[in-house]
Amino acid sequence: MNTVRATPEIAPPIAKRPRGRPRKTVDARDDGNRRQALLAAAAHLFRRKGFAATTTRDIAAAADMQSGSPFYHFKSKDALLYAVMEEGMHRAKERQQAALQAPEGSTFTPREQLRILVQVHLDVLLGPGNDFVPVMLYEARSLALRQRKQLAQLTTDYEALWIPVLTALHEAGQLRAPVKLARLLILGALNWSVQWFDAKKGASLPELTDAAMALFLKSCGTDQ
Repeated sequence: MNTVRATPEIAPPIAKRPRGRPRKTVDARDDGNRRQALLAAAAHLFRRKGFAATTTRDIAAAADMQSGSPFYHFKSKDALLYAVMEEGMHRAKERQQAALQAPEGSTFTPREQLRILVQVHLDVLLGPGNDFVPVMLYEARSLALRQRKQLAQLTTDYEALWIPVLTALHEAGQLRAPVKLARLLILGALNWSVQWFDAKKGASLPELTDAAMALFLKSCGTDQ
Protein backbone atom coordinates (compact mmCIF):
# COMPACT_ATOMS: atom_id res chain seq x y z
CA MET A 1 0.00 0.00 0.00
CA ASN A 2 1.39 3.35 -1.03
CA THR A 3 1.67 5.98 1.70
CA VAL A 4 0.79 9.56 0.77
CA ARG A 5 3.06 11.97 2.50
CA ALA A 6 1.56 15.28 3.61
CA THR A 7 3.20 18.32 2.15
CA PRO A 8 4.65 20.37 4.99
CA GLU A 9 3.07 23.79 5.38
CA ILE A 10 5.37 26.63 4.56
CA ALA A 11 5.03 29.59 6.84
CA PRO A 12 4.50 32.89 5.04
CA PRO A 13 7.57 35.14 5.02
CA ILE A 14 7.75 37.61 7.88
CA ALA A 15 7.37 41.12 6.62
CA LYS A 16 10.41 43.21 7.34
CA ARG A 17 9.89 46.28 9.42
CA PRO A 18 10.84 49.44 7.60
CA ARG A 19 13.90 51.12 8.98
CA GLY A 20 13.62 54.37 10.87
CA ARG A 21 10.63 55.73 12.74
CA PRO A 22 7.20 54.33 11.90
CA ARG A 23 5.05 56.57 9.77
CA LYS A 24 2.75 58.79 11.71
CA THR A 25 -0.95 58.65 11.15
CA VAL A 26 -2.77 61.76 9.98
CA ASP A 27 -3.93 62.41 13.55
CA ALA A 28 -0.42 61.99 14.92
CA ARG A 29 1.04 64.32 12.30
CA ASP A 30 -1.54 66.91 13.29
CA ASP A 31 -0.72 66.75 17.01
CA GLY A 32 1.17 70.05 16.95
CA ASN A 33 -1.68 71.86 15.23
CA ARG A 34 -4.25 70.35 17.58
CA ARG A 35 -2.22 71.44 20.58
CA GLN A 36 -2.03 74.98 19.22
CA ALA A 37 -5.77 74.95 18.57
CA LEU A 38 -6.39 73.89 22.16
CA LEU A 39 -4.10 76.61 23.49
CA ALA A 40 -5.80 79.28 21.40
CA ALA A 41 -9.28 78.12 22.40
CA ALA A 42 -8.33 77.88 26.07
CA ALA A 43 -6.69 81.32 26.07
CA HIS A 44 -9.78 82.89 24.50
CA LEU A 45 -12.19 81.23 26.96
CA PHE A 46 -10.02 81.80 30.03
CA ARG A 47 -9.87 85.49 29.14
CA ARG A 48 -13.58 85.85 28.37
CA LYS A 49 -15.14 83.57 31.00
CA GLY A 50 -12.40 83.12 33.57
CA PHE A 51 -10.48 79.96 34.45
CA ALA A 52 -12.92 78.68 37.08
CA ALA A 53 -15.98 79.09 34.83
CA THR A 54 -14.41 77.39 31.81
CA THR A 55 -14.63 73.60 31.49
CA THR A 56 -12.49 71.29 29.42
CA ARG A 57 -15.67 70.44 27.54
CA ASP A 58 -16.00 74.13 26.62
CA ILE A 59 -12.41 74.19 25.39
CA ALA A 60 -12.76 70.99 23.38
CA ALA A 61 -15.92 72.30 21.72
CA ALA A 62 -14.25 75.60 20.86
CA ALA A 63 -11.33 73.68 19.32
CA ASP A 64 -13.75 71.38 17.44
CA MET A 65 -12.59 68.28 19.32
CA GLN A 66 -14.20 65.56 21.38
CA SER A 67 -14.67 66.33 25.07
CA GLY A 68 -11.82 64.10 26.22
CA SER A 69 -9.29 65.27 23.64
CA PRO A 70 -7.65 67.99 25.81
CA PHE A 71 -6.40 65.30 28.19
CA TYR A 72 -4.40 63.70 25.36
CA HIS A 73 -2.28 66.85 25.28
CA PHE A 74 -2.53 68.13 28.87
CA LYS A 75 -2.88 66.24 32.13
CA SER A 76 -5.40 68.67 33.59
CA LYS A 77 -7.09 72.01 33.12
CA ASP A 78 -4.46 73.47 35.47
CA ALA A 79 -1.69 72.22 33.18
CA LEU A 80 -3.49 73.76 30.22
CA LEU A 81 -3.72 77.10 32.03
CA TYR A 82 0.02 77.14 32.68
CA ALA A 83 0.73 76.13 29.07
CA VAL A 84 -1.33 79.12 27.86
CA MET A 85 0.70 81.49 30.02
CA GLU A 86 4.02 79.90 29.08
CA GLU A 87 3.15 80.10 25.38
CA GLY A 88 2.16 83.74 25.78
CA MET A 89 5.42 84.74 27.43
CA HIS A 90 7.53 82.90 24.86
CA ARG A 91 5.63 84.52 21.99
CA ALA A 92 5.89 87.97 23.55
CA LYS A 93 9.64 87.64 24.08
CA GLU A 94 10.20 86.43 20.53
CA ARG A 95 8.17 89.32 19.13
CA GLN A 96 10.10 91.86 21.18
CA GLN A 97 13.45 90.42 20.11
CA ALA A 98 12.44 90.38 16.43
CA ALA A 99 11.12 93.96 16.55
CA LEU A 100 14.35 95.27 18.10
CA GLN A 101 16.42 93.97 15.17
CA ALA A 102 17.29 97.08 13.17
CA PRO A 103 17.65 96.86 9.38
CA GLU A 104 21.14 96.02 8.21
CA GLY A 105 23.43 99.01 8.34
CA SER A 106 21.34 100.96 10.83
CA THR A 107 20.67 101.09 14.56
CA PHE A 108 17.81 102.18 16.77
CA THR A 109 18.35 104.87 19.37
CA PRO A 110 17.33 104.00 22.95
CA ARG A 111 14.28 106.22 22.52
CA GLU A 112 13.27 104.36 19.37
CA GLN A 113 13.89 101.04 21.11
CA LEU A 114 11.57 101.97 23.96
CA ARG A 115 8.88 103.00 21.50
CA ILE A 116 9.19 99.58 19.85
CA LEU A 117 9.02 97.77 23.19
CA VAL A 118 5.97 99.75 24.29
CA GLN A 119 4.06 99.32 21.04
CA VAL A 120 4.77 95.60 20.74
CA HIS A 121 3.79 95.08 24.37
CA LEU A 122 0.51 96.92 23.82
CA ASP A 123 -0.19 94.80 20.76
CA VAL A 124 0.54 91.63 22.75
CA LEU A 125 -2.04 92.78 25.29
CA LEU A 126 -4.67 94.43 23.13
CA GLY A 127 -4.23 93.19 19.56
CA PRO A 128 -6.83 90.86 18.00
CA GLY A 129 -6.44 87.24 19.03
CA ASN A 130 -3.77 88.02 21.62
CA ASP A 131 -5.37 86.42 24.67
CA PHE A 132 -2.37 84.59 26.12
CA VAL A 133 -0.62 87.28 28.19
CA PRO A 134 -3.88 88.88 29.43
CA VAL A 135 -4.80 85.45 30.84
CA MET A 136 -1.54 85.52 32.78
CA LEU A 137 -2.44 88.92 34.22
CA TYR A 138 -5.90 87.73 35.27
CA GLU A 139 -5.31 84.15 36.35
CA ALA A 140 -1.76 83.78 37.70
CA ARG A 141 -3.13 83.13 41.20
CA SER A 142 -4.87 80.01 39.91
CA LEU A 143 -1.49 78.35 39.34
CA ALA A 144 0.29 76.07 41.78
CA LEU A 145 3.25 77.56 43.64
CA ARG A 146 5.79 75.72 41.47
CA GLN A 147 4.12 76.99 38.32
CA ARG A 148 4.05 80.56 39.66
CA LYS A 149 7.80 80.38 40.26
CA GLN A 150 8.39 79.14 36.71
CA LEU A 151 6.17 81.89 35.35
CA ALA A 152 8.03 84.49 37.39
CA GLN A 153 11.28 83.40 35.72
CA LEU A 154 9.71 83.75 32.27
CA THR A 155 8.51 87.22 33.22
CA THR A 156 11.99 88.17 34.44
CA ASP A 157 13.50 86.99 31.14
CA TYR A 158 10.99 89.07 29.21
CA GLU A 159 11.52 92.21 31.27
CA ALA A 160 15.29 91.85 30.93
CA LEU A 161 14.92 93.16 27.37
CA TRP A 162 13.76 96.49 28.78
CA ILE A 163 16.54 97.09 31.29
CA PRO A 164 19.43 98.08 28.94
CA VAL A 165 17.08 100.40 27.02
CA LEU A 166 15.86 102.12 30.18
CA THR A 167 19.40 102.30 31.53
CA ALA A 168 20.61 104.07 28.37
CA LEU A 169 17.72 106.53 28.57
CA HIS A 170 18.43 107.20 32.24
CA GLU A 171 22.12 107.83 31.56
CA ALA A 172 21.11 110.26 28.80
CA GLY A 173 18.86 112.12 31.25
CA GLN A 174 15.70 111.28 29.29
CA LEU A 175 14.00 108.90 31.73
CA ARG A 176 11.77 110.55 34.31
CA ALA A 177 12.29 107.88 37.02
CA PRO A 178 15.05 105.51 38.22
CA VAL A 179 15.42 102.44 36.01
CA LYS A 180 13.93 99.87 38.40
CA LEU A 181 10.91 102.00 39.27
CA ALA A 182 10.46 103.06 35.66
CA ARG A 183 10.36 99.43 34.54
CA LEU A 184 7.76 98.52 37.15
CA LEU A 185 5.64 101.60 36.53
CA ILE A 186 5.75 101.42 32.74
CA LEU A 187 4.85 97.75 32.57
CA GLY A 188 2.27 98.16 35.30
CA ALA A 189 0.58 100.99 33.43
CA LEU A 190 0.67 99.14 30.12
CA ASN A 191 -0.66 95.92 31.66
CA TRP A 192 -3.56 97.76 33.29
CA SER A 193 -4.74 98.84 29.84
CA VAL A 194 -6.37 95.42 29.41
CA GLN A 195 -8.90 96.56 32.02
CA TRP A 196 -10.08 99.70 30.26
CA PHE A 197 -9.05 99.67 26.61
CA ASP A 198 -11.85 99.42 24.05
CA ALA A 199 -10.75 99.37 20.43
CA LYS A 200 -14.12 100.75 19.34
CA LYS A 201 -14.04 103.70 21.72
CA GLY A 202 -10.41 104.24 22.68
CA ALA A 203 -7.27 105.41 20.94
CA SER A 204 -5.25 103.40 18.46
CA LEU A 205 -2.18 101.47 19.59
CA PRO A 206 0.21 104.06 18.06
CA GLU A 207 -1.67 106.79 19.93
CA LEU A 208 -1.38 104.83 23.18
CA THR A 209 2.32 104.42 22.49
CA ASP A 210 2.69 108.18 22.01
CA ALA A 211 0.94 108.81 25.32
CA ALA A 212 3.16 106.33 27.16
CA MET A 213 6.31 107.87 25.71
CA ALA A 214 5.20 111.35 26.74
CA LEU A 215 4.32 110.13 30.22
CA PHE A 216 7.62 108.44 31.07
CA LEU A 217 10.22 110.28 29.00
CA LYS A 218 11.35 113.86 29.04
CA SER A 219 10.67 115.76 25.84
CA CYS A 220 13.56 116.08 23.43
CA GLY A 221 11.67 117.75 20.60
CA THR A 222 10.60 114.47 18.99
CA ASP A 223 9.94 110.86 19.91
CA GLN A 224 11.10 109.54 16.56
